[in-house]
Amino acid sequence: MDEARSSYAEDFGLLFEGFGMPRMVGRVLGVLLTSVEPELSAEELAEALQASRGSISSATRALVQMGLVQRRTRRGERRDYFQIKPGAWDELMRRELETLARFRQMAERGLDIVNSDGVDAQRNLEEMREFYAYWERELPAVLERWEEDKKKEASWTR
Repeated sequence: MDEARSSYAEDFGLLFEGFGMPRMVGRVLGVLLTSVEPELSAEELAEALQASRGSISSATRALVQMGLVQRRTRRGERRDYFQIKPGAWDELMRRELETLARFRQMAERGLDIVNSDGVDAQRNLEEMREFYAYWERELPAVLERWEEDKKKEASWTR
């Protein structure tokens, strides 16, 4: 792996780490995003990142669960290959919608608990509820516009 790709993978790892994710998850994603090959084996990922197979296994499992990467096999081979999942970014945002709903619901539960007893607590929870309710309403429209724009742009289709 050349220096630019290596640096990119490291920076992607730091980005993920900043969001509370394991650095290796970001590093693996960075390698897959910039790979010349459409898919890489766990061994190739381990070699590229100078990492253990165990850490690669944990990272690829997390990326598959997140819906960003898909695991593939080849007939006659025992090893797994990994590639960026087509439509991964759309799916990630759709999953984010579920997260928004859960946060709004938690705010509503909190409001049921505090009633009008704690003015500050009530204000904080109302702000939280309204924030997440806003994004629950707006994000589907943004995703719909994205889909429309993607269909118009021939270079995004494969």
